[in-house]
Amino acid sequence: MKARRSKPKPKRRKVAAPRYVLRLYITGQTARSMRSIENLRGLCEKYLKNQFDLEVIDIYQQPALAAEGQIIAAPTLIKTMPLPLRRLVGDFSDQKRVVLGLDLKAT
Repeated sequence: MKARRSKPKPKRRKVAAPRYVLRLYITGQTARSMRSIENLRGLCEKYLKNQFDLEVIDIYQQPALAAEGQIIAAPTLIKTMPLPLRRLVGDFSDQKRVVLGLDLKAT
């Protein structure tokens, strides 16, 4: 009888978690702006530990970026990656709404 050689099993690659690219547009150092930054950072640390880039843009200091992003209300959060692009407006205190809006359940 011939001995049968088994094929080596392919190694499984670790699938890297997607990196979230977020842009938060705020209006100066107002209480609402500060609260939105605080709420969003806390949420990202909780759900996206080491998997996100958050850029905070003050539309008073950088109006060209606000025009480019078509911002009509603030605070506004834009998730550019992973796709699909998402826009959320508010102070992000309703975590369930933000988690759903950013599609974080799939991560």
